[in-house]
Amino acid sequence: MKATENRVNHYHKVVDCQYACPAHTPVPEYIRLIAAGRYTEAYMVNWESNVFPGILGRVCDRPCEPACRRGRIEGDAEEPVAICRLKRVAADNKDSIEAFMPAIPSKKNGKRVALIGAGPASLTVARDLAPEGYSITLFDRENKAGGMMRTQIPQFRLPPEVIDEETNRILAMDIDYRPDTEIHSLKAVLDEGFDAVFIGTGAPKGRDLNIDGREQGANNIHIGIEFLANVAFDHVNAIGRKVIVLGGGNTAMDCCRTARRIGGTDVKVVVRSPFKEMKASPWEIDDAKGEDIPMFENHVPKAFVVEDGKLVAMRFEKVNAVYDEKGRRTLVPTGEDLVTMECDDVIIAIGQDNSFPWIESDLGIQVNRWDMPEVDKVTFQTSLPTVFVGGDAAWGPTNVITAVAHGHKAAISIDKFLKGEDLTQRPDPRHTLVSQKMGVHEWSYHNAVSDDERFAVPHVEKALALKDRRVEVELGFNQELGYLETQRCLNCDVQTVFFEEKCIECDACEDICPMDCINFLPEQENETVARESLRIPATNAAQDLFVSGHLKTARQMIKDEDVCVHCGMCAERCPTGAWDMQKFLFNEAQVGK
Repeated sequence: MKATENRVNHYHKVVDCQYACPAHTPVPEYIRLIAAGRYTEAYMVNWESNVFPGILGRVCDRPCEPACRRGRIEGDAEEPVAICRLKRVAADNKDSIEAFMPAIPSKKNGKRVALIGAGPASLTVARDLAPEGYSITLFDRENKAGGMMRTQIPQFRLPPEVIDEETNRILAMDIDYRPDTEIHSLKAVLDEGFDAVFIGTGAPKGRDLNIDGREQGANNIHIGIEFLANVAFDHVNAIGRKVIVLGGGNTAMDCCRTARRIGGTDVKVVVRSPFKEMKASPWEIDDAKGEDIPMFENHVPKAFVVEDGKLVAMRFEKVNAVYDEKGRRTLVPTGEDLVTMECDDVIIAIGQDNSFPWIESDLGIQVNRWDMPEVDKVTFQTSLPTVFVGGDAAWGPTNVITAVAHGHKAAISIDKFLKGEDLTQRPDPRHTLVSQKMGVHEWSYHNAVSDDERFAVPHVEKALALKDRRVEVELGFNQELGYLETQRCLNCDVQTVFFEEKCIECDACEDICPMDCINFLPEQENETVARESLRIPATNAAQDLFVSGHLKTARQMIKDEDVCVHCGMCAERCPTGAWDMQKFLFNEAQVGK
């Protein structure tokens, strides 16, 4: 087999949590800082990459956690490290960080950039470009920055003061912030003489359900994201006792839990698909169920029932999900009678769409068949070179951390564009690889693996939480619980680095490895054969093998990175130093870095 060539990329992929994060936050690095009680530094490690540690420590979709090695080394019973909640530990316990904020030049570089929409993508662009001397103007239709973080995430999950703190920090970077300013014409913005425009308006249009009775029952039928925004801004503070929420995503979970807090005593969620296909995060579903909200699967809405001008019920058709040989789903009616569910109000949370009625068709921006701007997936540039798009506005609804990642990449493109550089030539990420060896039997990282199961985060007592939609439900880890949870981290960024030229092929590392992931084998025909030939077959093809160059006996060392726990026993046992434990710190490229 060919030896592993791009070791930087290989080591990046070994740090599964960081690799899975769209913004590539150095997760093990900040977890170790939290363990050491260095909360401010841990916060700043987060802030450099994900921009909103306090917000994301509460509401991130957590793509890092399913990737966590801890969740797979001991079978299905093991749970990943509580990475998201540890982020909040840093945010809740940090000292002032003002001294660490980048300096903003008083003399600008002469280039003006407009940002439309004050959500996470635009705010990230602002944070990255302002220190480079760009004059930033930020337009938003709401009276406070934050975008969907403020309008679509309920206060019981994300307190407004947390949003204020982290958005105001960016607005303080000499940003010309224009709230309460809805854009009705992109041409008018361009006519103001901006050198570049970034569109980060999200996916602001909730999908409707046009079935029988929709028009007649309109007064008591609400679109999910509009309902959440109206509650957030105190335009709506009550709802009927019996509430049906349609949809199986996170918005539906937020809607049903919000309804419970403003008058809904009989709130239920109805989804047309099987439970296993619900798009909501598992913990969001668990929280909703924990607040006594029942859920019904395989029910397709057929009609709103209106009597004497008042919505009184909904009718549903029961279906079964049938899959063909390619996995494509068809919902097949069971033939049973329609199911009638009484209700006073219905909240429709079945998806969101983009909406750009304010982008004129004669500006030269190509659109696709969904009337969305065609956006380059690398540069985030449209066919009109001065206009860039990111966040949910680019390709539809995702999550906050993805919007942040888009903002970083778009900022690089805007910077390159305004400097006349090739946008397709992307800057390389920064990385370091440093030995952790301090002495013969000493390492500068903690390599003992905790046997603790994942710690549960404390919650406010349910009766109290349901009385007030402003009461934050999760209390977060205190310092003690935070420390205990950090000890579950396997330090996957401390890499097992192998030096072929030092190896004497004594096989001591292979013998001592507790996970049997080190193998000395004759040269293998190909990767498939190699995976099957290991002491324990490497079945996770998504995780690359590490393959050494040829050793003196023509064998190769092949290591299954999927199950390694980075304990360091191979390096401890090796008599020649052919193995070393080296900390790999990877930072994704940003403007000016």
